[in-house]
Amino acid sequence: MSSSRKALEPAFQGAGQKPGTEIWRIENFVPVALPKSDYGRFYSGDSYIVLQTSPGRGGAYLFDIHFWLGKDTSQDEAGTAAIKTVELDEMLGGRAVQHRELQGHESDKFLSYFKPCIIPLEGGVASGFKKPEEEEFETRLYVCKGKRAVRLKQVPFARTSLNHDDVFILDTEDKIFQFNGSNSNIQERAKALEVIQVLKEKYHEGTCNVAIVDDGKLKTESDSGEFWVLFGGFAPLGKRVTSEDDVVPERKAPELYSIVGGQVNAVAGELSKSSLANNKCFLLDCGAEVFVWIGRLTKLEDRKAAVKSAEDFIASQNRPKSTYVARLIQGHETTAFKAKFDSWPSGSAPSAPEEGRGRVAAFLKKQGVALKGSSKSASVKSAPVNEEIPPLLEGDGKTEVWHIEGSDKTPVPKEDIGKFYGGDCYIVLYTYNHQQHQHDKKEDYYLCYWIGKDSVEEDQKNAAQLTGTMSRSLKGRPVQGRIYQGKEPPQFLAIFQQMVVLKGGISSGYKNYIAEKGLKDETYSGDCVALIQILGTAVHQKKAVQVDAVATSMNTNHCFILQSGSTMTIWKGSKSTPEQQQLAIKVASFLKPGADKKNSKEGTEHSSFWSALGGRKSYTSEKESSDFTRDPHLFTFSIDEGKLEFKEVYNFSQDDLLTEDVMILDSHAEVFVWVGQRADSKEKQNSLENGQIYIDMAVSLDELSPHVPFYKVTEGNEPCFFTSFFSWDPSKANAHGNSFQRKAMLLFGTGPDAEDKSKVTSGGGHTQRAAALAALNSAFSSSSEPKRAPSPKPAGASSGSQRAAAVAALSFVFRAKNKVSPPISPRQSSRNTPTEPVISETESKPEPVSESTEESEPKPEPVLESTEESEPKPEAEQDEENGSESENTYSYDRLKSNSDNPVTGIDLKRREAYLSDEEFETIFGMSKEAFSKFPRWKQDMLKKKHDLF
Repeated sequence: MSSSRKALEPAFQGAGQKPGTEIWRIENFVPVALPKSDYGRFYSGDSYIVLQTSPGRGGAYLFDIHFWLGKDTSQDEAGTAAIKTVELDEMLGGRAVQHRELQGHESDKFLSYFKPCIIPLEGGVASGFKKPEEEEFETRLYVCKGKRAVRLKQVPFARTSLNHDDVFILDTEDKIFQFNGSNSNIQERAKALEVIQVLKEKYHEGTCNVAIVDDGKLKTESDSGEFWVLFGGFAPLGKRVTSEDDVVPERKAPELYSIVGGQVNAVAGELSKSSLANNKCFLLDCGAEVFVWIGRLTKLEDRKAAVKSAEDFIASQNRPKSTYVARLIQGHETTAFKAKFDSWPSGSAPSAPEEGRGRVAAFLKKQGVALKGSSKSASVKSAPVNEEIPPLLEGDGKTEVWHIEGSDKTPVPKEDIGKFYGGDCYIVLYTYNHQQHQHDKKEDYYLCYWIGKDSVEEDQKNAAQLTGTMSRSLKGRPVQGRIYQGKEPPQFLAIFQQMVVLKGGISSGYKNYIAEKGLKDETYSGDCVALIQILGTAVHQKKAVQVDAVATSMNTNHCFILQSGSTMTIWKGSKSTPEQQQLAIKVASFLKPGADKKNSKEGTEHSSFWSALGGRKSYTSEKESSDFTRDPHLFTFSIDEGKLEFKEVYNFSQDDLLTEDVMILDSHAEVFVWVGQRADSKEKQNSLENGQIYIDMAVSLDELSPHVPFYKVTEGNEPCFFTSFFSWDPSKANAHGNSFQRKAMLLFGTGPDAEDKSKVTSGGGHTQRAAALAALNSAFSSSSEPKRAPSPKPAGASSGSQRAAAVAALSFVFRAKNKVSPPISPRQSSRNTPTEPVISETESKPEPVSESTEESEPKPEPVLESTEESEPKPEAEQDEENGSESENTYSYDRLKSNSDNPVTGIDLKRREAYLSDEEFETIFGMSKEAFSKFPRWKQDMLKKKHDLF
């Protein structure tokens, strides 16, 4: 009990009770909860503790605790943050993953909580800093690094800070400039635009202008001229200066050390899971990464000492600041940790330390604090969970099936489509019309090959090759998949009226194999004795499988079809449903059209029924459970020293699917390899091979099934069962150009096809001419008193250089008045090479433009009248269109889909929106705002869990 009391820090009461982010700052060596309005802003003189709570499987919560140390924080505050982190973990049950985060070297996971970036600020609580709203505006120059997790660093406002390799953001009082170094990464340029939007909202109330300046181009263009005026005029840039922050830690072969009494000692022998003892702490040194592993039977004092020992170990090795440090508890190891071991057997991991968690929970209960995370909340009795229906392809499509015979494929007759033999392989093509927009349909393809569990390797290879050939003939547009028998996904099953998997095979490859092995041919035929089990009745589960024709194969929860000679007997288990019985009749007619059908209820069987099965024997009455829980993870991969390495993209969104990349999405129920349009040609070619390498790794480390459905999806042709993992915006999916061009088109409303290239600002609508006049006015106003204090200038900036740059900018505008730019060709861009900005293009062949055309206002687009306008819309739908929640609230009992007194006239797709805020939090364990941030698939899963779908 004493350890529990020590672990209970008052500031941590109620922590980890619902999904989301919680932050505490160390003030006078005590954690103090940070207001949510300050989330994302970190002061360099402070230390912080960040708790991320995520929903896990089975109703439990997952915890990640990060302690962030500013570059100017004191050693005492940093030590306090580390110790309090251990105490917070102990209070949460001792199963969180703990991470040390140093300013400027934060992990991708930490940065993902504050997308697109955190805002670094100077000062700290000890220095008595002012709130941002109390400060006078200060012009700041930032360097922006990272193509997904962005690291924003403030650098001195001077020309010497600029270089050709990075992307910079200059934030002035009236305008934000993005400077793209000539050698900068396209994807970093795109992310910088997202950072600009954050700065614009936080410090400019969303109204300032934004301009793009390209390194070495358009030196006399207005924005470029205005930009260089602020730096005292244009001058050549120097080379990038390497600092301590740029030092990349070297990787090394993992070495294991034990931590006993604060001493770190090397562990000899093979690096395997068996080397870890549950009553000790260990340190795994990988060079760039250091992991501290805590046995589940270690004491709190030993855990704190282990963290301190790791810090001392890193210091003694003179490791760079960017060395990653993580602390893991036994049984909750990350995949990154397990991948370092030569062997990591699955299935033997201990469960969460519920015993210790129970002691903490008992103590907290006396304090009046509830503890969630280990089980469902008892305050709300969950309604029966409806079976989840995952996203399916549009119906009424065309289904074609081919049977693999040697190196060729032969069409399966229409009347036999849906009949599969376990010894054979098949190719399935489903062609359907996909509704992209309200009045726009697109023909899409679902193409996959099915592998029977008894099929020969040669047929499997031929099926893969023929499927690839078909995909290329359709210009790579189909979703290309590999499906194993017994692992058919819902999308596959739904395209058949019914699917029946039979024993044996009809291909020559299978026949030759069983002949060589001397095996009995058990291939299904119309006159054999066969037992068929009906497995499901829903549209995504219509499947029947031939099982061994013995009584022990039966189940009282299902229907079976017994074929004996010319007779088909439909056996109805006592707990089977009418839907199962109807499907059994259809399957019997499908297998043997026109045959006599007999019905037999469980307990009324004729003796001939049991005789055909070899005699009556006991069979099971256990009900099989179906699990559609989907816990998706997104990965990017790279080749390091000839080894393929996968890196997770945390808290991912559609914006993380960069057109220059190939990525992997793993939902545990399916694995997708997503191929961007502008990905490297070699990566495209090897995408399926690399995806298989990932599957092999996840099989050994994450208990993924080796027969998981595997898809290849190309950008622009994503199916609904892929996009459901994102808050999907079709306009982003159909965009053109590289990452930077696409982001610019979305943020500025301009792009390669924009009619008016003269608009270069965002939020103010100023033209080039107005911007240049402003620059010129600023250059000549040094002797007059300005209306507000001008932005500070670096030392050495002369009025002459300012004036020259501004005059050049203004003269350019008047020369460019009669010029127009051609569109940018996509061929002009490449993965990591500079591309002409889409915002302001001027170095092009001039074309005459009339004065009236340039100055005229754009014509309004025609408005189409809705044909359904006469029908009243549900109140909830009207509220959604107006951007507000429904004003009417109803009780949970009335909103449930199985309610005895349901509410009428509401949007049934948004039942949860009609709950009061209090009842919403009681049921879902989170606020409506937190719920809205989840992707649609996760929202639907939670709604189904509480019968609100």
